[in-house]
Amino acid sequence: MAMILVVAETREGAPVPLTREVLGVARAIGNVVVVALLIAPDVRAAPDLIVHGADRVHHVRTGSEEYEGEVWLPIVERVVQDIRPLAVLTGHTPAGADLAPRLAFRLETAVATGCVGVTVEAGRLLFTRACYGGNVRETVSFGHAPAVATVKAGVGVAAADAAREGKVVVIDVPQIKTRVRVIERERDTADAKNLEDAKIIVAGGRGLEGPEGFRVLEDFAHVLDAAVGSSRVPCDLGWCPHSWQIGLTGKTVTPDLYFAVGISGAGHHMAGCGNARTIVAINSDPDAAIFRDARFGVVGDYRQIVPALADAVRALKART
Repeated sequence: MAMILVVAETREGAPVPLTREVLGVARAIGNVVVVALLIAPDVRAAPDLIVHGADRVHHVRTGSEEYEGEVWLPIVERVVQDIRPLAVLTGHTPAGADLAPRLAFRLETAVATGCVGVTVEAGRLLFTRACYGGNVRETVSFGHAPAVATVKAGVGVAAADAAREGKVVVIDVPQIKTRVRVIERERDTADAKNLEDAKIIVAGGRGLEGPEGFRVLEDFAHVLDAAVGSSRVPCDLGWCPHSWQIGLTGKTVTPDLYFAVGISGAGHHMAGCGNARTIVAINSDPDAAIFRDARFGVVGDYRQIVPALADAVRALKART
């Protein structure tokens, strides 16, 4: 039976939400054996991977669960050569976007990055992805196996089945010599919410006209218990951290509620947030493209609208 290899990413010993979704994508292909590759110091994440769709977990022990290209690449290449999967899937994260093209080059095959759909037609795997700045979608197939692809958030369903059983296979690999030594790792502040996991996001764009605008959004986000995001321009201008960027060249998010404040609604930004359940646009330009994608829209100055919304939410909370 054909195999699908899912390269797992973990955080603090548990699979990241996107890895669970990718397992769901692999499971939905049907009539395949789903193998999860766990590259981590221990096997704590293995039961979770099995519950979310893996038939087997191949574990390679390393000193850290953090992605290191020079360590992960030869490990994944060796596992691919051993099991000969039909496809190699991973999340469209900074790690996945770095690993997938390098792996495809090593395997002399092709790669599809940022996929928003994976289907099967006449026995062929088809991958749908955005192109032309997110304005068009293309569907591609591969002439050589294995197919290598990164999958964006919101494509699969992270369905858990506690009754699922699977096998854990420990793989020993020789110590890999690298040219890079990690001196220190530094994360965003502990109270910063993960955009990919957030149910509510308040995002700002060029229309905020400066870093002070993000202080306004942060106050609103605090009231909503939401994460703060951004379009590309504010990140490039240094108004906010690059880790907040949402869009074709940033993160892909699928919140229940997305506030787009001062964001024009260009295709490359909507590629990262277009799957939000509800979009609320706040913009001073009544002709802004964002209003075409928003369920609710408010035309006006965000400096007046956003604080008023924050006060209204506080008042509602005080009543409950």
